[in-house]
Amino acid sequence: MIWIKSTEDNIFASGNEFSSKKGEELKIGSPIGLPIYGFGCAISEICARAVLGLDEEKQNEILNELFGEDNCAFNYCRLSVGANDFADSWYSYDETDGDYELKDFSIERDRKYIIPFIKKAQKLSKDLYFCASPWSPPTWMKFPKIPNGGKLVQTPENLSAYARYLRKFIDAYAQEGIKVKHLNFQNEFTLLQKWPSCVFDEKDAENFIANYLLDEIGDSAEVWYGTINNSRNAAPDFFHHDLFRIMQNEKCRKGIKGASFQWAGKSVITRAYEDFPDMNFACCEIECRDADNSWDDAMYMFSNIRHYFRFGCRATVYWNMALENGGLSTWEWAQNSLISVKDGNYRFNYDFYFIKHFAKYVKPGARFIKTEGTFSTCCAFFQNPDGGIVGVMLNPFEFERTITIGEHNFILSPRSVNTVCF
Repeated sequence: MIWIKSTEDNIFASGNEFSSKKGEELKIGSPIGLPIYGFGCAISEICARAVLGLDEEKQNEILNELFGEDNCAFNYCRLSVGANDFADSWYSYDETDGDYELKDFSIERDRKYIIPFIKKAQKLSKDLYFCASPWSPPTWMKFPKIPNGGKLVQTPENLSAYARYLRKFIDAYAQEGIKVKHLNFQNEFTLLQKWPSCVFDEKDAENFIANYLLDEIGDSAEVWYGTINNSRNAAPDFFHHDLFRIMQNEKCRKGIKGASFQWAGKSVITRAYEDFPDMNFACCEIECRDADNSWDDAMYMFSNIRHYFRFGCRATVYWNMALENGGLSTWEWAQNSLISVKDGNYRFNYDFYFIKHFAKYVKPGARFIKTEGTFSTCCAFFQNPDGGIVGVMLNPFEFERTITIGEHNFILSPRSVNTVCF
């Protein structure tokens, strides 16, 4: 048996504190849901730049910790189609007004940081799974013509051009040896943000996906619905969640292969999973908080990871891989990151070690195991493809808790995260 324990002042230590007395009993049930894809992070411009700005030795140390098979072994990463809120500035791949033929389409900007970082990661993780999301179409396709907000202009000429724009991104990355396996049609499509964003109402989303996007993307990638940040409607319209509505369209039901959730989407996924238990789900952005990078933030992140896997997600993606400048984005929101970079040096933050408690031991193809007992919501158990059991247990309290699993009485230290492998 392996037991790894981390507390705020003692990271990744060997656990060996057993009690002679039984504690709260945790019963391990049977696997549920679909096999998981894995764990990973988003690769955005600022994050890639932060790592590539370090010397070669430090770059390799970081890459090995994130993607090395004996460490986190990240295998599921998220890309943005053009700028996201952690780009150095706004850009799309074609800002030539009225270029419906997309003659000026180019991913040249991504060759500075994003693509070089990906190629380094691919040397360690050859089967990296990439999903991608646009934050905003080119500004000339929107009204008003701004990156932060607005809506896609709903004319056939414009909708066709935007679908081809997304296909050209997939094809251009494929030519670089980077296979985008699934495309989320729009990041947080219900929300008007001050960073790059675009709002789709239900009818516009249905029209674009059913009548333009699915046909254009074809078999080059899977089309997923999302990313879903929140539900458009609250009570009493309980059954109204966006995935439920879009899947009433027969073409969408056949063509859409999955759905991605983040932030307030954690409230939507509980209903979506009940309606579509065999559908591919992923958490594309674990909540990134406000740059404190605290132990409390990391414990909160545990609850996110556990929740998403419990309700059918096949992968969880951490948002900011590495940040400089105190975690401040171009659009002035300071956020947590796995790694902080400053003055040519770096440090791994607590969020990184919490992710590692999962990713190092839970293998692709594992399935979530439902548990029973009063401590269940503080535990995430998985069965690996080889039959081994991995449990990640959080004690969020200021005092010890003894958890009994079979013949073992584990003493969980105050405010600790523990991984056990049977």
